[in-house]
Amino acid sequence: MRLPVSEGDDALASETIAAAAAAGITVFDTAHAYGDDASYGRNERLLSSALRTCGADRRAKIVTKGGMTRVASAWIPDGRAKAILADCESSLAALDGLPIDLYLIHAPDLRTPWPTSVRALARLLDEGLVAHVGLSNVNRRQLQDALDIVDVSAIEVALSVLDDRAVRGGLIEFCAERGIAVIAHSPLGGPRRAHAIARRPEFAGIARARDATPEEVALAWLLDLSPFVVPIPGARRPETARSAARAASLELAPADRVVLATALGWPQREPSRATSPGDDAEVVLIMGVPGAGKSHRAEEYVAQGYIRLNRDERGGSLRQLSDVLGESLASGVRRIVLDNTYLSRALRSHVIGVAARHGAAVRCIWIDTPLAQAQVNLVERLLDRFGSLPSPEQLREQARDEPGLLSPTRQMRAFRELEPPSLDEGFVSVRRVLFERSARAPAKASDKPEAVFLAAAALSNPGWEGAIASAAPDVPHLIFDWRPDTVAGVLDEDVTRVAAVVDGPVTSALCPHPGGAPVCWCRPPLPGLLLAFARASGVDPSQSVLFGVGPAHRTLATTLGAAYHAMDGTTSPTP
Repeated sequence: MRLPVSEGDDALASETIAAAAAAGITVFDTAHAYGDDASYGRNERLLSSALRTCGADRRAKIVTKGGMTRVASAWIPDGRAKAILADCESSLAALDGLPIDLYLIHAPDLRTPWPTSVRALARLLDEGLVAHVGLSNVNRRQLQDALDIVDVSAIEVALSVLDDRAVRGGLIEFCAERGIAVIAHSPLGGPRRAHAIARRPEFAGIARARDATPEEVALAWLLDLSPFVVPIPGARRPETARSAARAASLELAPADRVVLATALGWPQREPSRATSPGDDAEVVLIMGVPGAGKSHRAEEYVAQGYIRLNRDERGGSLRQLSDVLGESLASGVRRIVLDNTYLSRALRSHVIGVAARHGAAVRCIWIDTPLAQAQVNLVERLLDRFGSLPSPEQLREQARDEPGLLSPTRQMRAFRELEPPSLDEGFVSVRRVLFERSARAPAKASDKPEAVFLAAAALSNPGWEGAIASAAPDVPHLIFDWRPDTVAGVLDEDVTRVAAVVDGPVTSALCPHPGGAPVCWCRPPLPGLLLAFARASGVDPSQSVLFGVGPAHRTLATTLGAAYHAMDGTTSPTP
């Protein structure tokens, strides 16, 4: 059972916990981050007190979590090792002597390498602070990576009759094969959607026949998925806790399961006709992170007569696009190409399932593109769309209606969430294609650069005048910098200084946006400023030279394929 998180009546919460324990519930889920800032650890203290009061403290299994920090009015992941260790120690103090049976990372932190967070769990085990460790809100790839580091006893993910992502993503099957428990949080769909279950005639009919409630039928459905699934409904009243306990003894007939699976649209194992002799229906699924270069590959198939289904062009969700796929196959279309992100196994499963029902084979092509090159592609897309680099405000406004317009943080999140495709999903083949950028022939040693990029900080080093004047004095020059909360005119003096030693035009570009997670595409080493300048000047950034002073500038040069000149006197050409 999940401990209530609201700041309500402590006496009612204690009564609910006691009722759950009396009904035979032994697993209690809480977290140090449940509650508001003023009550950090409140739920753990409340659980500990209630379990002792009702005498259930010896048999209760406590699940709690760490790796979250409070920022303003919201909790955000903090996967640093020291944060996870500190949270665990705080949880032990709040539980006042009750042991932690299972300790989970609350959610992956995009700012911290995943192995770093997982190794912190291993340390908790090694030091004997907890009995078992696990992961919360993860996908299959993150779980697989974690298993290389630590023995994961359980995961906690959203799973309900209204949310089948863990099933479609292969998590349930993967965990069952390895004996890993799956704790299903929000098993009734969460507070906002739980009432929808009672209104579904399928649940109401089965509930009447079984002398149960629709909610109990929904919980019994989850328990029937696998012996490793443990639903933890959030009970705020004693009667709700007792109802959840009754669901554990409710048995559904095979016909009940078929009715519910069909009504809910859950994936069902069907014999695929995709490889039947003489059946030529084919779906090509091209996947990759935003900016991977999927559209170019899809155009090659369109030229061969394939019908293209793309969310950016048609709008809607990927789930809705799968419905369009089914309609197309049913109408007799035999060659279809889909080029969308499809980052997760769950999203890809919809395509595979629809294709199987129509006897179509599904081939997967994964465009595996490095983050830096995907960033270049997205910036080029923005320049095509706006004619110049959009402000963060413009980007947010337009992104509401155009899925392909992303902020840097959203693209980076996609990289962390990507689950590589595999044959066991149901593909007839999986081909990984490494991204290659079409480029002009490399410049000869005697050829001069087409443009010179100057990091403003480089102009503080002695001898910059001679280095810049000797590079390519008659080509366009750009002075760029990141200075939060300043205006473009701050670089005017630098423009004047450079113009005095070169013959070509000199301009400047400034990123004034704040620190933290990037909200813009112009903060180095992101390539927005330089790509916008290159397009406006009609120059090829890969045939240019960049003068810089640190790792960010070197990374930027590598991203663009420009030669890098460090102001310490070394020159490093980048491929």
